[in-house]
Amino acid sequence: MGRIFISAGHGGTDNELLDPGVVVGDTTEAQEMIQIRDLVVAELRSRGFDVLAVPDDLGLVQSIDWINARGRFGDVAIEINADAYTNPEVRGASVYHIANNQERRRHAELVLFAMLRRLPGYVSRGARPDTTTAVGRLAFCRWVVLPSLLMQVGFLTNPEDLRVLQTQRNDVALGIADGLASWSRALTQGSTPDSSYPLIDIQLNGSPYGDRGILVNGNSYIPVALVDQLGIDLSSAPDVRRIQHHNIVYIKAIDLRDFNISVGWEKETRTVTLRSILTICPGALDRIMGHGNVRDMQLLMFLKANNENVVETFANLPKYYREEGSVEGVNYDIAFSQMCLETNFLQFGGEVLPEQYNFASLASANAEEVAATFPSQRVGVRAHIQHLKAYASQEPLVYEQVDPRFTFVTRGVAPLVDQLSGRWSADPGYGSKIMAILKRLYESADLL
Repeated sequence: MGRIFISAGHGGTDNELLDPGVVVGDTTEAQEMIQIRDLVVAELRSRGFDVLAVPDDLGLVQSIDWINARGRFGDVAIEINADAYTNPEVRGASVYHIANNQERRRHAELVLFAMLRRLPGYVSRGARPDTTTAVGRLAFCRWVVLPSLLMQVGFLTNPEDLRVLQTQRNDVALGIADGLASWSRALTQGSTPDSSYPLIDIQLNGSPYGDRGILVNGNSYIPVALVDQLGIDLSSAPDVRRIQHHNIVYIKAIDLRDFNISVGWEKETRTVTLRSILTICPGALDRIMGHGNVRDMQLLMFLKANNENVVETFANLPKYYREEGSVEGVNYDIAFSQMCLETNFLQFGGEVLPEQYNFASLASANAEEVAATFPSQRVGVRAHIQHLKAYASQEPLVYEQVDPRFTFVTRGVAPLVDQLSGRWSADPGYGSKIMAILKRLYESADLL
């Protein structure tokens, strides 16, 4: 039976004193997660498992390196953390796994359901691929060589979740321990040693590829020579992890998503499928001024997949974004993705209310008002499109100005999505979050 590595995540950059993670009242994410982690470790050790707790004074990258330096065949790794949200009603536990890995998804469900069995009535947010996070990937799920999961045990900003985590801490820990024990046993029984990684076939742009890949811990790996043939320069991507097997260097196929390669898996034929021909010009992918590519119904289905309640109230929103963006020359796919980020897929929950029809968190021109209000959905979309055009272009508006802060923007200062970071939002990763949603949108519409 393999060992279990457990990390108490709390922000991911430094130790507890420098980075407490989420701070709520008189407690912090670091304090809560370390207490839960310590109980899980003690429980698993009492059951005879070999458990390694990642030191709390390591940052995220250091923690991953610490695990990779010690991990061996049959081991598993999990990070336990908590979440926060502006809407205190948002609650529940979830477990994230690397995308396109059905085996890891089953492991995530196993761990999550084990905890929920100990906590009747606790809300489940499900097992989720890491591509559904704001930045489109999770380092702990991608960079750890061992099979790894990231568990969010709840929202510290939700009073009920916080109460459970503090008053039923033993039950939370017992549930996590149950799940980790089951996962470790299942993985050990179903795995093969690294000397005999199963071979898999590779399909590139609909045609068989001459060389073969390997399956490592349920993840597809492809020869690095194929990456070179795709014209992808990995020298500027140090985060892409490599392994060497039988004198051949491989990388995880899923990491190619960051280079606009669509990655799929055909279970029946044990084939990883790669598509490198873009419908969208790669050089225009993040350029705000341009044309959109996704049809209205595809936009609506993407919304519905992330918020099943949108159809009743916002069924015409995709059409408004396509029409308004096309008139002003703004890529409506980008604007739509930004709307999804700003409104949490029209679930709102922050300072802006749904009835304000403010889909981009636009401030009001009136200093006494926090956010602008618009008379209709179309006008709200028009204001959003106009504000993007203000940042990305020096061309005049086609329609009459409805954006209350259009004249305050230095025209043309941000033609690319990433240049909105620190301008539209103080978040330095703001542009990356928009692009992560855009890529998910294009994958759902089969454009990548």
